[in-house]
Amino acid sequence: MDVAPIQSGLKAVLASHRKIIVLLADEKSLNEQERNAANSVGQALFHDKLATINSLEGLLTGLVGASNPGRFAAIGNLLDYVESDSSLFDADRLAFREVLRILQQAISKDGSLQAIKLHKRIGEDLDALTEIEHTYEKEMGQIFSRFEQRAIVLKRERWDDYVTKLKGEYSREQILKDYGVVMPYPQPKAAPAGEEIFGKELPSKTIALTFDDGPHRQYTEEIMAILKQYGVPAVFFQVGKNIGQVGADGQPKLGRTAEVSRKLMQAGYVLANHSFSHAQLSKEKGDALKAEILNTDSLLKAVDEKRSPLFRFPYGARNSEGLATLADAKLKSVMWNIDSLDWADPVPTSIADRVLRTVDKEGRGIVLFHDIHERTLKALPLVLDQLIAEGYQFAQWDGEGFSIAKAAQEAPATKATITTGYENSWAIVVGINEYSKWPKLQYAVRDAQAMRQTLIDKFGFASERVISLTNQEATRNGILAAFHDKLSHGGVQKNDRIFVFFAGHGATRKLTSGRDLGYIIPVDADPNQLATDAIPMTEIQNIAESLTAKHVLFVMDACYSGLGLTRGAGSNAFLRENAKRVGRQMLTAGGADQMVADGGPNGHSVFTWTVLQGLAGKADLNGDGLITATELAAYTAPTVANVSQQTPAFGSLPGSEGGDFVFELPAETEFLNADTRQLSGDAIAMNTKLEAQIPVPAATKATSEPKKAEPVVVKDLQGNEQKIVPPPAASLSIRQQAQRANDRGLQLFKEKRYTEAETQFTEALKLRPDFALAANNLGYVYYKQDKFAEAARWFENTVKMDPSRAVAYLNLGDAYTRANDTDKAGKAYRTYLALLPNGPAAAYVKQQLEKN
Repeated sequence: MDVAPIQSGLKAVLASHRKIIVLLADEKSLNEQERNAANSVGQALFHDKLATINSLEGLLTGLVGASNPGRFAAIGNLLDYVESDSSLFDADRLAFREVLRILQQAISKDGSLQAIKLHKRIGEDLDALTEIEHTYEKEMGQIFSRFEQRAIVLKRERWDDYVTKLKGEYSREQILKDYGVVMPYPQPKAAPAGEEIFGKELPSKTIALTFDDGPHRQYTEEIMAILKQYGVPAVFFQVGKNIGQVGADGQPKLGRTAEVSRKLMQAGYVLANHSFSHAQLSKEKGDALKAEILNTDSLLKAVDEKRSPLFRFPYGARNSEGLATLADAKLKSVMWNIDSLDWADPVPTSIADRVLRTVDKEGRGIVLFHDIHERTLKALPLVLDQLIAEGYQFAQWDGEGFSIAKAAQEAPATKATITTGYENSWAIVVGINEYSKWPKLQYAVRDAQAMRQTLIDKFGFASERVISLTNQEATRNGILAAFHDKLSHGGVQKNDRIFVFFAGHGATRKLTSGRDLGYIIPVDADPNQLATDAIPMTEIQNIAESLTAKHVLFVMDACYSGLGLTRGAGSNAFLRENAKRVGRQMLTAGGADQMVADGGPNGHSVFTWTVLQGLAGKADLNGDGLITATELAAYTAPTVANVSQQTPAFGSLPGSEGGDFVFELPAETEFLNADTRQLSGDAIAMNTKLEAQIPVPAATKATSEPKKAEPVVVKDLQGNEQKIVPPPAASLSIRQQAQRANDRGLQLFKEKRYTEAETQFTEALKLRPDFALAANNLGYVYYKQDKFAEAARWFENTVKMDPSRAVAYLNLGDAYTRANDTDKAGKAYRTYLALLPNGPAAAYVKQQLEKN
């Protein structure tokens, strides 16, 4: 008889039993949030277990009542598993008590001798379970009693061994995740230090913005608009007389400007007390001092009862009586450690520079601005651009202390583009297969086309500024004209960048002086006429120096030598300093007269495939979301050298001033679904080989701390070894960390590395619990591993976070279909059609609904 469904059910009951123990063991070590999550998921597991037992009841009753004479032997085999299977601990067997009772009751209706013997055997098993129950009574009671089940508990000297064994099989984090719960990282919080808060208590790389002396009838709202644009919080310390008056009867009367204060509160900003008349309170005492503090508090409460308990003494001038008055009123004094001096300095750029210099020195703190000056409006974006680019987080008052604000976590990622300092991006992309007098190539045109699409699609190069020359277009005159006519005289400005890619033949010839001279070979070059037909590297060098762009990077998928390069190195102040330095750099596929390996995946050369993978994100060695030319070389050169007979070279061209070409990785926005393309087997195999050679491991866990990039040995074009060091990374905001983890997960998913992808999507959700993109992607990783119930839970989480995300409903419908829950699948599919009636999957969804 087929008892496989019963055996499967028994193992499911055991798994739920074990998971509950792992989830709820060591409860005292959990914080309240973790305990609540464990209880919630424990309840779900407990009900899953009951549902499985109910299902088993029908199967067991059917087995006992069958006329097949083999039924008793089948039941005996099931009992053998419960009684003596070597994989079971005594505590495991308690999971089967309800099943044994069901089986005993069913058999009691059969009066045959074999049934009576089985009935007696089950009774003995239940007696044995009672003994085990008494042994482990205390521990099991702590875990299962909350589920309103009998306290079937055990305690032998092996209990700790048993729990340790279970933890080796299951983890609390994985159980929670399978049921749609990822515990977020605790957010750093700076509690008030003593009577006053200065800002030095904040976590590293954390800033709190404050604005004094308002509300101003014009500038305050403009400040608010700037803050909203950047998605950062702030505290507004307001002067009472600007809000209204307090009558002789002690009743507040709000003025017209109080509406500005109300708008601040409605927009989520914090209102705080800055005295009534902005008097120097260190010179006040008695009733006058109290009135300065309490009258403004009354006015702020009249604006909104939710006003904060924060107070700032004008000029920072306070005395012991003032501090005592604050304590009696349950208000807290907030000072500052970063002064913009915007009340005195009339120059916005000077104000911004002062704030940034002080932030560099302090590393954290409370910034003092004033929302009553036009110059503050102009300085504020300069400050925010740089702080966001350098990964600073912004703290908000949460009622108890300053903590990392959600608004800061969700600051627009596009603001980081300020770090590149580029106005426009230009490129020349050359690929030659069809040489007339040189051996034909197979990969060069495909390489050039892929590079062009990467520049346009991933890095935002305007298509009209990407000049492509392939095969017969790539003559000597055509290539030089692209540089001279289309770049030098085509509108390139000093803050632009130029990327040059060449895929084709290269050659090296020794001059009579004994010096090597390298050439790139146009399509129409004669091997016997290199001096006139080819383009010498000296001419490339001259072209590079003549271009007005800030940064130029040559990537040459050809092998040659003959051009001395100078070493480039990163600066500790890279993000700020790089924009000031001219950069002329070159990365080549190999040394003199080496053969370029064209055996890369998808018809690419090994070198270009590696460069493309680097630009896809693998070359972001320090995890800051930027790929510099130095990082690209540090990733590409050693890996290519170890998987081929090439030795790529890298360096700065003479005349370079230390600038480093920068690519900024865009935030990935793809919601994984059935249409997501994954890499081919050949591509995955090549990436596995490349990854084994990565000199500086890419980060696997997001962190706000900078990643240290170790020196990498790379050849220069003369064949000498040089050490290059990728620039140090700026710290990342919580949002940036979460996005980078999601992006890494996407890369891993496309390489079918599902376990590692799951880890990265989980990391993103720990950092940002409301990240719908990561929730969907985690669900789809489950889906690809045929864990459909778990996938459905995460797709449900996704649509709760983002109810308008149609693709998540499509995924949810597919997950429920595969889990055989047609009702829920139909509901999800219908929601997809309501959102996208003519969407790309509409026909498929209608077919699924017809099947259901």
